[in-house]
Amino acid sequence: MVVRWLVTGAGGLLGRDVCARLARLDGAEVTGLLRRDLDITQARAIRAALHAHRPDVVVNCAAWTATDDAETHEDAAARVNADGPRHLAAACAESGARLLHLSSNYVFSGDREGPRAEDDRPGPRNAYGRSKLAGEQAVLAGLPHTGYVVRTAWLFGAGGRNFVSTMIRLERERDHVQVVNDQRGQPTWTADLADLLVRLGLGALRCTAPAGVYHGTSRGATTWHGLAQETFRLLDADPGRVESITSRALVRPAARPAHGVLSHAAWRAAGIEPIRHWRAALSEAFPALLAAERQRPPAAGPSAHCRSDRVSD
Repeated sequence: MVVRWLVTGAGGLLGRDVCARLARLDGAEVTGLLRRDLDITQARAIRAALHAHRPDVVVNCAAWTATDDAETHEDAAARVNADGPRHLAAACAESGARLLHLSSNYVFSGDREGPRAEDDRPGPRNAYGRSKLAGEQAVLAGLPHTGYVVRTAWLFGAGGRNFVSTMIRLERERDHVQVVNDQRGQPTWTADLADLLVRLGLGALRCTAPAGVYHGTSRGATTWHGLAQETFRLLDADPGRVESITSRALVRPAARPAHGVLSHAAWRAAGIEPIRHWRAALSEAFPALLAAERQRPPAAGPSAHCRSDRVSD
């Protein structure tokens, strides 16, 4: 049986790994669309793309991901993260395609400890989170039986810049790095998430995976400081060079959730095994992450979660 897949945002950190995973799947016909190929804020363009490619499953990896910039450009972020999924849901409803839409743990406030369940009440603290929540609501309302929202967080992978790649670079450039220690989450390898999305899409087609909300994050949890220290260990560098600071010492335009851990209960109903522990994934991913970072041009600064003794963020 041939299954046609369409991936939006195929040039991004996750989109690349989704396309790579689908390329290894027997019977899959894969169309990966970059932003220049398809602007998801344009409803007419989306309908034309679905008419041309006739996908059975659409995986929406296109998103506005600049969390801080969303504070001053909320309308622009909402056009991508809210209107875009709404247009996709409407086109999928017309064509009969299943839609897998990526969302974020930032739909939660993160003001209480413990993993957040799929059906917990959202309460975003920043503009980015509000835009992602609106996108979720649009997908679930437009596709009550064939719409899937997959919340994820703390993505790392070889397909683009991310926190781990930044730590690899800063270990080489700086004597010490200061990283926040009071935000807790689940580092998630894009290759693991891509595999999970493919399994969910197949479950959707077989009608064994109920429509609704799922949490696509790794098992286990840590802080940004803990993730930085683990990265240094894998580099055979001294983890003591990673100093801990609080979020108050690193003021950003957008508030970050202190507790961003998600539960994975919904996967049991779908008969799908959740993603493995983040440490195991990071260890396997690390050679490719290291190679990719060494090939990239120098970056402008550290990251939204760290600073060094010579760079003020």
